Amino acid sequence: MLTATYSLVSLSVEQASIRLSLLAFQKYMHVQLRHQSCLSLAQLEYAGDWLSRLYQGGYWRKVEMYLIPAIREATPLADGLLDELNGLHHAALESVHAVQQRAGAAIDSSGLQAEQLCAAIDAFCAALLERMEKEERELFALARKVIVGEAWFAIAYQFLAHDAQAREARHGKAQVHTFILPAHDTLAGSEESAGTGSAFAQRVTAQPLRAKA
Repeated sequence: MLTATYSLVSLSVEQASIRLSLLAFQKYMHVQLRHQSCLSLAQLEYAGDWLSRLYQGGYWRKVEMYLIPAIREATPLADGLLDELNGLHHAALESVHAVQQRAGAAIDSSGLQAEQLCAAIDAFCAALLERMEKEERELFALARKVIVGEAWFAIAYQFLAHDAQAREARHGKAQVHTFILPAHDTLAGSEESAGTGSAFAQRVTAQPLRAKA
């Protein structure tokens, strides 16, 4: 059981890092937008970009890549819980789409008010935080019951390999994105930011996020 304990502690550490990123992003956006009513395209671009990164990072978590497949293989009784977890992930995706569609389609982006953007960010963070809480409370407990013996050794080996690859490719795609506070006021709405916002709008329109099947 020591291997199971190591694996679950490793998952908890990763969960804590993601939770901090979500809360830091949520707090930063609220602070930046608290005195505004209308938004610039640059602000939508910044919010949409980070929502996309944080959402996509969920698919590179150890829980998603290794633990859930092992549970599926061990028992069919987890299907209901996994469906609930997927439902929360889809709820987060709806918030991402709401922001991206505004940035991708609106020439006059002031149609989305700051209050609406904050509400979309809050809904996104709430869904993912609720999912992680449910994973820690129910999924990890279920894993202890249904995964046995050598399966835990295989999972622990995958975790070690995952961590080694992440260290070698910190800026690659296969990693969980950590929110980093910008060095300057990204949401100031400068002309340069507005230009990058337009480019982002084209990208998100061409490649919308889709929920994992």
